[in-house]
Amino acid sequence: MSLTTVYISIGNSDDRLTQKEWAAFALRTHLAVDAYAREIHGSWYSGPATEYQNACWCAQIPERRIDGLKDRLRELARDFRQDSIAWAVAPDTEFLGAPS
Repeated sequence: MSLTTVYISIGNSDDRLTQKEWAAFALRTHLAVDAYAREIHGSWYSGPATEYQNACWCAQIPERRIDGLKDRLRELARDFRQDSIAWAVAPDTEFLGAPS
């Protein structure tokens, strides 16, 4: 199975969403990533005292499921009045070993 590692990021820097809407957007994005990913390596959220709200997920997505996840993310962007959701492919992974 061929897998692609991606970073998916959402934000609310324009305060378009209320706190309740932001929480729903973040949860529904997480559920979408979880439904399509083979594995989620991590999820990160902006600190509670920061000026802007952001969230990011790193996940391995099977190639055959990429289009479905992208479509779902586009639906979420529309549902939550967002211009876009960032999709960043991690094309190269380098494993760094400890020095001898």
